[in-house]
Amino acid sequence: MSELKIPNLNNKSRPYLFKNKLTIKRKSKRKLLIESLLLFISAFILLFINYIIPEKKFLFYSFIDNFYKLYVNLINFFYYFIQIIIVLLIICSTLLALMLIIGALYRLFKVSRRKTKKFKY
Repeated sequence: MSELKIPNLNNKSRPYLFKNKLTIKRKSKRKLLIESLLLFISAFILLFINYIIPEKKFLFYSFIDNFYKLYVNLINFFYYFIQIIIVLLIICSTLLALMLIIGALYRLFKVSRRKTKKFKY
């Protein structure tokens, strides 16, 4: 009876594993200024990269046209993919039909060539 393990129902520490573990400290003004400076620097770097990109107007004007071409290519891809699947299905069904015909002929051959015991007197 001592081997019987009864769960301890008074142990409720697992649901509160991370309770009181959060550090709620205010950041110093120096740290806040450094973070805001880093935010400004990263924003200006992104704006500079956007400024460097050539022919932005052409890219914006051709944006919808590129989506249309992508749509047409996807439709063509699925059309050709369906054709390939149909051809593979035809090949597999033909091979299966040939195996079934060969099996049927082999069974007919076995039935017709079955040795019967004939008693000769």
